[in-house]
Amino acid sequence: MAIKDVLPRLRRERGLTQEDLAKKLFITRQAVSRWETGETAPGIDMTKLIAVTLDVPVTELLEMPEHYCQSCGMMFTAPDQHGHEADGTEVEDFCRWCYDDGAYTYETTMEDMIEDCAPRMAEAMGWTVDESASLLGAVLPTLKRWKKSR
Repeated sequence: MAIKDVLPRLRRERGLTQEDLAKKLFITRQAVSRWETGETAPGIDMTKLIAVTLDVPVTELLEMPEHYCQSCGMMFTAPDQHGHEADGTEVEDFCRWCYDDGAYTYETTMEDMIEDCAPRMAEAMGWTVDESASLLGAVLPTLKRWKKSR
């Protein structure tokens, strides 16, 4: 779901007007209006600030598919991208590059995962590496692999 579809609902659920939200974000009411109509969309850092301000996970504001790897955040786009348990059963939650044969394919820290994935995400999405790293820094802590280690 696009931010234009979720932002008005989240804002209203919190009893905020566009003006109220704009003040909390240090922007104009018109900017909030443009996001809510889909005329423009906030950048990655502003999206993170909106999430904090509205007390929701950043993933709720992003157009993320229903299923994505719960280790690296990669969106599943083909059936052969899922990992497998030791018995060969396909797993829903992890990609084959992060999890296979019943275990993570490599040990890493969340910070190293961000550094490894950000350049590929930047290239695929047309963003800068810094924007991608910023987004991954907000998304990865919400994923199953990293929630356990926090």
